[in-house]
Amino acid sequence: MNWPTWQQALVTAVLFGAVSLVLGRLAPSRGRTAARAGAVELALMAALYAVWRMARELPLATDAGAVHRARQVNDFERALHMPSELSLQHFVLDHAWLGRFLNVYYAVMHVPALIVFMVWLFVRHRNQYGHWRNGLAGLTACCLFIRFVRVAPPRLVPDLGYIDIATVFGLSVYGPAGTGVSDQLAAMPSIHVGWAAVVSFGIVAASTSKWRWLGLSHLVLTMLAVSATGNHWWLDGVVAIGLLLLSLRIDTLVRRRLARRRATPTAPSDDEHGDVHVESLAGGVRESWPS
Repeated sequence: MNWPTWQQALVTAVLFGAVSLVLGRLAPSRGRTAARAGAVELALMAALYAVWRMARELPLATDAGAVHRARQVNDFERALHMPSELSLQHFVLDHAWLGRFLNVYYAVMHVPALIVFMVWLFVRHRNQYGHWRNGLAGLTACCLFIRFVRVAPPRLVPDLGYIDIATVFGLSVYGPAGTGVSDQLAAMPSIHVGWAAVVSFGIVAASTSKWRWLGLSHLVLTMLAVSATGNHWWLDGVVAIGLLLLSLRIDTLVRRRLARRRATPTAPSDDEHGDVHVESLAGGVRESWPS
């Protein structure tokens, strides 16, 4: 699958940025205001994608230690008595229909689900869009930073019994290690799970439908898919969800702080109060304090 390059994303960001500037200079109207807001968001998202792709090409990380850290993650999960990814792999191999489904889900649903969610949120719940966009940006930034500490996925540790499910059912999104759109030695944290959490939690938070809880199924299926296919450890997903919650919390605190600053009236100066006026009246003196 050929994803857009960072150069293409950067050009897209510049084009939509230019569109937003042109619309901003035209006479305001409801349609133009909405179109300008949409152009700004598309420019921002394209720019963030460009940064994500550029980070993939930065020569700042070394592959040394990736497999060793993967073994450490496996040992830590066993110490916590977490369910084994290997048992899940064996289960889906014994039930080929489930293995094929999860393999396709991993390969296909990652980006389209996020795009559909962000468009839906922008169109139907604009007041909550900024919060979840900032949470997405914060999560992705954390993942880009942590990726320089290399951790191999289970499928690249075959001596523990793991395999690449895509080699069994086809539709592999990766080539040899070190190639492809994604960094295969940056399993920790799982951006697949992080973005799925944005979609699932965002649907539950924004929607008022009684069916909104079904949105959590995307996160559950993604967690199962990344682990069953051998592309991530359970902890990769747990850390990603934690980073999303942290990013959302930071955004909430910043918004509250800014709201308090806007709501707090500035102390009036002496000039605003005015001077005390003393007027002589017949039979006495009156002090007048203008408001």
